[in-house]
Amino acid sequence: MKLYVGTKKGLFVVDGDALGKPHFLGDPVSMVLPDRDGIVYAALNLGHFGVKLHRSEDGGRSWDEVAVPEYPPQPEGAADKTPWKLAQLWALESDGKRLWAGTIPGGLFTSADRGASWQLVSSLWNLPERAEWTGGGYDHPGIHSIAIDPGDTRRVTVAISTGGVWQTRDGGRSWAIGARGMYAEYMPPERKFDEIVQDVHRLVQCAARPDVMWVQHHNGVFRSADGAKSWHEVTSIKPSKFGFAVAAHPRDPDTAWFVPAVKDECRVPVDAKLVVARTRDGGRSFETLRQGLPQAHAYDLVYRHCLDVDATGNALAFGSTTGGLWMSQDQGDAWRCLSTHLPPIHCVRFG
Repeated sequence: MKLYVGTKKGLFVVDGDALGKPHFLGDPVSMVLPDRDGIVYAALNLGHFGVKLHRSEDGGRSWDEVAVPEYPPQPEGAADKTPWKLAQLWALESDGKRLWAGTIPGGLFTSADRGASWQLVSSLWNLPERAEWTGGGYDHPGIHSIAIDPGDTRRVTVAISTGGVWQTRDGGRSWAIGARGMYAEYMPPERKFDEIVQDVHRLVQCAARPDVMWVQHHNGVFRSADGAKSWHEVTSIKPSKFGFAVAAHPRDPDTAWFVPAVKDECRVPVDAKLVVARTRDGGRSFETLRQGLPQAHAYDLVYRHCLDVDATGNALAFGSTTGGLWMSQDQGDAWRCLSTHLPPIHCVRFG
């Protein structure tokens, strides 16, 4: 079992307990995707030099640069204030035949040739409602979560910060919004329940029961049991309902993990104690997991892509903005620290 760790200064690979030599040392890695047959994709954000995508066909031993998504020219005189230019590859997923990429500024792309070329999903990009999408932590909106139904790859659900949840059931030809039941504390009362203004921080689904989805929202935790047709708030999470990361057990639809924090301007662990919150009953109750995690002077924030669970549902890993990396082999009951001095961590993925 390998763990791929994308950081502000390179991609690190953990094999067992061993932290290997970094790839792309010094370059920010925004996303990594371990795909089938030893293929791994790594997205880099090089600032002035733009976004790059690299593919490895030997599990990360060697890399080749491939194409990145490219937006068409923006029509002259268009009222769209969002630039039609790739700023970041924020999500990468595979359905076995196609790659799906979520980007800032809010475009969704697919590739049928392992990243050699990309096509904009124009049906989503051309939605009139996109004009109401706004930036969350970035200046412009972005697609950070892509959930593909393993039993029906035509059904794809994406989450946008800030723009709610959208779903296609026909492989991307048409889209419907799916954030009913969420609410936004930061909006005026008349728009609090408006689905299009919901700031979803992360969306994941249970692979065995893809109708069950979990969301870490800016102001709460939500669960859907009907494939994003409706959501209900999970109010029992502790010590806080704010956070960025969530992981769903691949086989048990009632089990999920979160990393709570103090919200808005502060964004550190509650009481400077780093913990993971786990539910095993669909959100009716939560356990606060802290064994092996720092319980004093901990100021680690865990980004939305920095918590992952492996295919067995037993191994978990998460990394923080202060370069801490932890792993558990027992669903989070106990954690061991693999490093405290990595660069700030952007994403973790099990291979």
